[in-house]
Amino acid sequence: MASQDDGPSESRKTDPGWKYNHLRNPDDKNAVSCNFCKKITKGGIFRAKLHQIGGNRNVKSCTRCPQEVKDELKAYVASQKAKKTNDGLADLADEQEDDEVIEIPTQQNKRQKTNLKGPLDVMWSKGKGKQVQTSIKDACNKEIRAQTIQSIAAFFYQAGVAFNVANMNCFKEMLAAVGNYGPHLKPPSYHELRVPLLNNEVQHVEEWVETHRTEWMKYGCSVMSDGWTDRKQRTLINFLVNGSKGTVFMESVDASSYMKTGEKVFELLDGFVERIGEQNVVQVITDNGANFKLAGKMLMEKRKNLFWTPCAAHCLDLMLEDIGKIPDVKRTIEQAIFVVGYIYNHTFVLNLMREFTKNNELTRSGVTRFATTFLTLQSLQKQKAALRNMFASEQWTTSKWAEERKGARANDIVFTPTFWNNVLFTLKIMGPLVRVLRIVDNEKKPAMGYVYEGMERAKTAIAAALGGEDNAEYIVVSGIIDKRWNCQLHHPLHAAGYYLNPEFYCYNVDIESDNEVSLGLHECINKLEPNKDTQDKINVELIHWVNQSGFFSLETAKRQHAEWWKLYGKGTPNLQQLAIRVLSLTCSSSGCERNWSTFEHVSIPI
Repeated sequence: MASQDDGPSESRKTDPGWKYNHLRNPDDKNAVSCNFCKKITKGGIFRAKLHQIGGNRNVKSCTRCPQEVKDELKAYVASQKAKKTNDGLADLADEQEDDEVIEIPTQQNKRQKTNLKGPLDVMWSKGKGKQVQTSIKDACNKEIRAQTIQSIAAFFYQAGVAFNVANMNCFKEMLAAVGNYGPHLKPPSYHELRVPLLNNEVQHVEEWVETHRTEWMKYGCSVMSDGWTDRKQRTLINFLVNGSKGTVFMESVDASSYMKTGEKVFELLDGFVERIGEQNVVQVITDNGANFKLAGKMLMEKRKNLFWTPCAAHCLDLMLEDIGKIPDVKRTIEQAIFVVGYIYNHTFVLNLMREFTKNNELTRSGVTRFATTFLTLQSLQKQKAALRNMFASEQWTTSKWAEERKGARANDIVFTPTFWNNVLFTLKIMGPLVRVLRIVDNEKKPAMGYVYEGMERAKTAIAAALGGEDNAEYIVVSGIIDKRWNCQLHHPLHAAGYYLNPEFYCYNVDIESDNEVSLGLHECINKLEPNKDTQDKINVELIHWVNQSGFFSLETAKRQHAEWWKLYGKGTPNLQQLAIRVLSLTCSSSGCERNWSTFEHVSIPI
């Protein structure tokens, strides 16, 4: 059945879908052709818009539709849906009142109100022998909503479902589908859930993965391995593939018999690359273990057109670990751990601390062990005054804990000025590196175009905090950072990402004269593009990039990176392909989002 939008000519003037679609046959208004991929959809202009917006299980997504077109169509469809919803009685009430949870009536009251079944019914309430019309707000029937959501809540409680499931889109889609069906929906049976519906969902997931595979073939991808140990002490490796559309979990392998030697790990990685397709893989990311280093070296010797890269988050954590071995820093961390451990191991002291800190905690979990250490030191610094007031209070001094040896030691540490000076010193060193860790270990934004600049700014921030690059303390810290950066973290892909990122290149005239960056870019060109004719074309097209001519002079180039290349880099197709392949990459084998502070006075997007 065709959509209402595809009939009259007046509708075509207002529906933005007709700007990006057309009728293949003017007499057949049901068959609409996409202007981007030329696919013909059956179902009128509405189904054609779903095809271009993407994400709908019943309609194959358009792989060539620009993001701004998707946003425009999505906004239009949402506005039309809201307009239709507002015409119904079910949405006449105030939004705030819709969200209220009211008390469920008693069983006796339920029996008295069994004849109230819908919004029209509750617009009338029984008075003394006559019907009395209620207000429109009462027509929303908060009572029925309360009963409904209480049933949903009971399912969560009895089935032991985690509360954060309520935030998932699929949960909201399920409820919307049930609401659209209406009353008398027969729930799925045990057999349906176990066999046919499960098979259908597997097929949907495979189709979803296939859309990612199309992007891998077009722009390349990263193969990521994330090793961990389960409760049975088995070494498991999760394999994931990251591309321009996001990350897909592929499988988990029991690698207990593989982890001892690099040759076995190489066989495992090589087999997975073969499965994804060597021509699609730009890099393979693993941790920094000696066996993985050997396996990565062997992999690049066999597969000449891909990189092995160590996990950036792991490298940064090793930097933080090395900094933690500096005598003053090591002593400060040990003292901080002692104070926090003492407080949290004694109920009286813990409750007293929460009273003085107004329920602010001292411990905060981070992505890695040393990131957690940094966050704990940061919390201690923020609660410095509250902790001193606590240990100086009458509740503490008159308690039995103040007379114990460990309590006296915690008290002495908190009132030692040297301890707080060292806490501040440690935060100045670790803070910028932890913020770079947050950049590389996120799932929302590809990080390859930001690692190089992030490390440069981190070193600059540390130098400024410690009094300049000539400061003896900075020289020690800089040596530790450079040792890890030069032999492990620094990589041609980072340099190429920095060079091709419009956000930095358009404002930094020194990039072109940086030999390290230029060498990294050309190494990526030679490895990722085996065809020598295409390599020559990329070098020619680089002239436009260097001179910032044509589309490269647009202001949008200075605000975006990979998405900008997709939209505006078409005049240099070979360079465009390389830029998207590099800038769409992740740097970490695992993702974990945390709400940490950003650089002060630094504009690196987080």
